[in-house]
Amino acid sequence: MSVHPGAPVPDDTLLQVRGLTKHFGGRALLPGRTKAVVRAVDGITLHIRRGETFGVVGETGSGKSTLGRVILRLLDPTEGQILFDGQDITGLPRAQMRALRRDMQMVFQDPYGSLDPRMKVGQIIAEPMRVHGLARGNVAARTAEIMRQVGLAPHMADRYPHEFSGGQRQRIGIARAMALDPKLLVLDEPVSALDVSIQAQILNLLRDIQRQTGVAYLFIAHDLAVVRHISDRIAVMYLGRVVEMATRDKLYANPRHPYTAALLSAVPIPNLEKERARRRIPLHGEIGSATAMPSGCRFHPRCFKARLVAQRGGVETAAAKDGTVLPAPCVRTDPALAQDSEGQMVACHFPLEGSEAAEATPTATARTSGEPA
Repeated sequence: MSVHPGAPVPDDTLLQVRGLTKHFGGRALLPGRTKAVVRAVDGITLHIRRGETFGVVGETGSGKSTLGRVILRLLDPTEGQILFDGQDITGLPRAQMRALRRDMQMVFQDPYGSLDPRMKVGQIIAEPMRVHGLARGNVAARTAEIMRQVGLAPHMADRYPHEFSGGQRQRIGIARAMALDPKLLVLDEPVSALDVSIQAQILNLLRDIQRQTGVAYLFIAHDLAVVRHISDRIAVMYLGRVVEMATRDKLYANPRHPYTAALLSAVPIPNLEKERARRRIPLHGEIGSATAMPSGCRFHPRCFKARLVAQRGGVETAAAKDGTVLPAPCVRTDPALAQDSEGQMVACHFPLEGSEAAEATPTATARTSGEPA
């Protein structure tokens, strides 16, 4: 479990998950055989405040998208608890969840595949309002209002999705999600399919909407530069677990987990001299399999810090599965997510200290300029 489930949360908490787990498979396909269990989300505990943007980052296969879908109950959790606006929704029946969905919406990664090509844009945006029983006159007025809010002219309501650019289609997806004025929006890689010049425009739009409405965001992405631009707090996921959690400024200025530092070292800096001078932190191999977790720390097969600690000596060592000699705790014990004196949370037996990751830490922020797409 990532954090003790009884840990206190702020009074303005909108969403809280405790020990959230989602496993796939495990059932017998043939007599005497079982399917491997995919531990996509494996004991996550976190909270999101009202009006906050909580970023979740990690490589493909880390479990971040599954986490978002389980939180919205698009997938049922295997274990754990989901509290939304003070209500336990973990086992809420589908009929009751349907009524609650007006307060919990999602924006998908693909602005092309997430819109019905047979429906006009006005119909797409209005559909959630019709499903939840808004009066016809109110639907028309709200559709025009939300289109203006996302930077689309109301007269575009009679067009079809194929008549819009990628950035405009994502604006349509955001408009649909915001039509019912939700309290929480889960954004699953909302800009990764867009050109870089368009990404900043969509991020700025999301910030404007948040300022106007007070909606909270769970922002899922693999691009740390994008997450830095929009997030208040950030959780870094690896193989179904949170390995580090901190405010944006603390995480980017002083990453404590070797995985976080390695990801940050790959974020480009728009300064050629600084880019050449900084040290890239290597990640050994690819992300592991969620069906065959390593013993001990899940990150130890790829961890540069574990190798350095073993080389320096003074600690008990053990052989990893591939024969590499590493500190024994890394090979044998899965570290818990623990809070340091600065309020930063890290799951690591040998967290980075001082300047160990400073040379790899980017100092530039994402671009914010651009005209509406």
